[in-house]
Amino acid sequence: MKFGPRRPAEAIGGVAVHSLRQNGLLLKKGTLIGEAEVAALEKAGVAEIVVVQLEPGDVSEDVAAGDVANAVAGEGVTVERAFTGRANLFASRAGVLVIDRAAVDRVNAVDEAITFATLPAFKPVVEGEMIGTVKLIPFGVEARLRDAAVAAAQGAALRVAPYKVKRVGVVSTQLPGLAAKVIDKTLRVTAERLAPAGAAIIAERRIAHDQAQLADALKELLGLGAELVIVFGASAIADRRDVIPAAIETVGGRIEHFGMPVDPGNLLLIGSASGVPVLGAPGCARSPVENGFDWVLMRLLAGLTVTRADITGLGVGGLLMEIVTRPQPRVPVAEGGRNVAAIILAAGRSTRMGGPNKLLAELNGKPMVRIVAEQVIACKAAKAARPIVVTGHQAEKVEAALAGLDLGFVHNADYADGLASSVKTGIAAVSDDADGAVVCLGDMPLVGTQLVDRLIDAFDPDRGALIVVPVADGRRGNPVLWSRRFFAELMTLGGDVGARHLIAKHAEAVTEVPVEGSGAFLDIDTPDALDQARRG
Repeated sequence: MKFGPRRPAEAIGGVAVHSLRQNGLLLKKGTLIGEAEVAALEKAGVAEIVVVQLEPGDVSEDVAAGDVANAVAGEGVTVERAFTGRANLFASRAGVLVIDRAAVDRVNAVDEAITFATLPAFKPVVEGEMIGTVKLIPFGVEARLRDAAVAAAQGAALRVAPYKVKRVGVVSTQLPGLAAKVIDKTLRVTAERLAPAGAAIIAERRIAHDQAQLADALKELLGLGAELVIVFGASAIADRRDVIPAAIETVGGRIEHFGMPVDPGNLLLIGSASGVPVLGAPGCARSPVENGFDWVLMRLLAGLTVTRADITGLGVGGLLMEIVTRPQPRVPVAEGGRNVAAIILAAGRSTRMGGPNKLLAELNGKPMVRIVAEQVIACKAAKAARPIVVTGHQAEKVEAALAGLDLGFVHNADYADGLASSVKTGIAAVSDDADGAVVCLGDMPLVGTQLVDRLIDAFDPDRGALIVVPVADGRRGNPVLWSRRFFAELMTLGGDVGARHLIAKHAEAVTEVPVEGSGAFLDIDTPDALDQARRG
């Protein structure tokens, strides 16, 4: 293959290496030079153009890319016509992408001119999804290199294994304290996981966390024709002799592997009974967020065997996300409990009040913000450090209303930007030795010291209680206690919104404290709400 500058007349049959713009002419990179192009170049006064010209024994980039792509494509894969040296491969059906890693490496090792890239192995794909691409780097390549790449594939390097398992049985074991709504949610999440594969739950059983009862349930589901059984334990599997693996062996099954180097998903168990896969699900499988359970489940739904070697080989790339409920390096707990800071947000403009500053409105002869502050001062957080008051709108008047109280003040110069700016100002002022902070609203005087203390009592990072919220009838209120682990995320908030989306994002870290009455829900931001509070 020849490469270099040529006079236009000598460039016929070559391919333009660079785009060229001169005297009204635009010649794009990759253009095949013919008589018309030569005339246009000469008219534009182009004396020289850099081209690639194929020689005997060479093949063009499109031909080479297409040939290699067709060589690596297996069942369930279609190849798009090559263009500009690239041939893309697509899934022709839904399923799991199976890749011969060694074959991919062999193709890429033939020569730097030929490249082959794919999606991750065993990724669930849908019909029409792009799963790989063959790209030629130069505009052509020696035919012998193309042939070597085709031979290196040694048949299909990638294929799409179709989903085969359609009938799934589910067993949920129960212990005191496991709410029925948790199991209901688990079933919904599981059904959603199965749906893309065309699989469905044919039967589900809820039993005590007992070996004999679980063995009976497994027999029943297998008898109903389940092609896969998933067991959600009320308690995590701790050992191969624990309830779930013992029950599998009781029905004549076997344990293939326990444990997985994927986090979340460590405590997954794979077994089989009567030739049917049985999965002992890790706790993270109750969450819709992708975890190691998904990786194994989708392979089994495609009828692929998952071996011990497959599981142990998942370590690289197996750390999927930080598990916020996992204990961090231990810090000694101070006598009297965790060190929780208290923040009072008192910077708002009271726009919905139609003029007056709601925080200065009086209830029972006291400014509203003072009532809130006195309640917070009496709570357990105030024993560790002075509560922090975030001021903004009419800061001097707010501070005057709080005169004589043992408080620290920090001013939010950006209070007009909304609630998020005050949250960030307060969090930034929390001392470095605080384990968390309870964020109180200055317009919620009916919360009370007792509720704030109950939130602090429920705060337990070592047990995963990292966000603590009051709740009544399924509705969450204020204040909210945040572990220091979330301070960085709180500092990214913006606009006139709080952090509700972070509570939803980190649902596994949330602990709810049941409350009665309206104190955790009544924020006084309108004249009607103020009248209601005064009447109450």
